[in-house]
Amino acid sequence: MYKIIDGKNIAAELRRIIKGEVEQIKTERGISPKLVVVLVGDDAASQIYVRNKERACAEVGILSEVQRIPSTIKESELIEQVRSLNNNKNIHGILVQLPLPKHLNEIGVLNEISPDKDVDGLHPLNMGKLLKGEDTKFIPCTAAGIMELILSTGVELMGKEAVVVGRSNIVGKPTAILLLKKHATVTICHSRTRDLGEVTRRAEVLIAAVGRPAIIKENMVKDGAIIIDVGMNRLGEKLVGDVDYELVKNKASFITPVPGGVGPMTIAMLLKNTLLAVKQKTD
Repeated sequence: MYKIIDGKNIAAELRRIIKGEVEQIKTERGISPKLVVVLVGDDAASQIYVRNKERACAEVGILSEVQRIPSTIKESELIEQVRSLNNNKNIHGILVQLPLPKHLNEIGVLNEISPDKDVDGLHPLNMGKLLKGEDTKFIPCTAAGIMELILSTGVELMGKEAVVVGRSNIVGKPTAILLLKKHATVTICHSRTRDLGEVTRRAEVLIAAVGRPAIIKENMVKDGAIIIDVGMNRLGEKLVGDVDYELVKNKASFITPVPGGVGPMTIAMLLKNTLLAVKQKTD
């Protein structure tokens, strides 16, 4: 019988802990943690994500500011905006909401964020340290959240065969590195992997993060696998994952739902990183 990994409850407990630490920093050091989100354009999904981040910040006592910028902004102007946030001592975390309009170079813009304020964990210095196994200031939020969900099962990862379906810099690659750090044996697949099911059927831990609705079918899953579904795909009014949940769940030992699995954890880890930015600055 499968067990649901309840990301909503785990994230709520994390927010409770973070709220206590934020209050302590305010009382003992007189510092109010602050996160600035830069939102370029009017992408509908991005608007929803940003509102959720604002609500989460308010819940734990982190100040949040959303800088809404027209999609027509020039890249040089956006970079100057990011640099001005870097120089503001009252701002502890900076997040540039992705995706950016197509005329803007995402990598170029993200690289301008100070590594000390890079709460999304996407600056090459932080990503490079993660890859090398060094202590890094920030881990990409979704990847960090995925690991918290896996660890909540109590299953020992050492020696387990893990498969990550997806190779993005935000999810797939950092998740694979974090699994390696826990001594799992890791395979990375993607949308162009031949005989994908042949690979995923070996997985004792399966992370689906390719962004294709129900790409993981029942016959692609090993009995008793831990399944983490990162997909957030809209089919009309319905939000579905990368896993065919209703058919796959009965083969799993643990599985995350969509929604209510990885999504709340991503925001919780963003709050945790923002708090960490304050701690590292003041310790």
